Amino acid sequence: MALRRCHLNPKKTLFLLCDIQEKFRLAMPLFENMIKNVDKLTKAGKVLDVPLIVTEHYPEKLGKTVAQLDVSHAKLVSSKTLFSMVTPEVKAVIKDIFSGKPEDVVLYGLESHICVEQTAIDLLEQNINVYIVADCCSSRLNQDRDLALDRLQQAGCVITTSESVIFDLVRDKNNAQFDTIRKLVSQTSVDMELRRTGAGLPVGSAKL
Repeated sequence: MALRRCHLNPKKTLFLLCDIQEKFRLAMPLFENMIKNVDKLTKAGKVLDVPLIVTEHYPEKLGKTVAQLDVSHAKLVSSKTLFSMVTPEVKAVIKDIFSGKPEDVVLYGLESHICVEQTAIDLLEQNINVYIVADCCSSRLNQDRDLALDRLQQAGCVITTSESVIFDLVRDKNNAQFDTIRKLVSQTSVDMELRRTGAGLPVGSAKL
């Protein structure tokens, strides 16, 4: 599947936050770094009025979404046992939000090689453009995360970063929300030790 790189439009974009739950905290390398990046991206989405859907995998055992993240504006916070976020409940809410489906999905969370990867593949099968936010994803092993990003890029996803997504949604300094966004991005994103991926391309690049 060929990569399609286009500008993100807040009115045609959906944020999917996948399973960033309390029980994963001690198991994931760089978890606290990831949370800081996720917090910035999620807050920016709220400011820009991008709809958000959150899932929690088997929360009875794995806990709720971490308290540092404000997801009070989410259209849905849904528990699941399916690894993919594309559950019947999520699909119904997406259909209601967009009267069909979004043009683009910005996807981030845990674990990169399981729930994030399976969600991305399900979305690609629906001909939805998928942007994987690499500095907002993690796995228990960094190699699993990095290889998942490789596979997802090859499958047709755009591998990007939180600040790239934010600025692409804003597009213009004259955007009415720019001053608020500027405060969010004034502090540099936290490093997630991402290696260079696929065919010598850095994260965020795509063959056109």
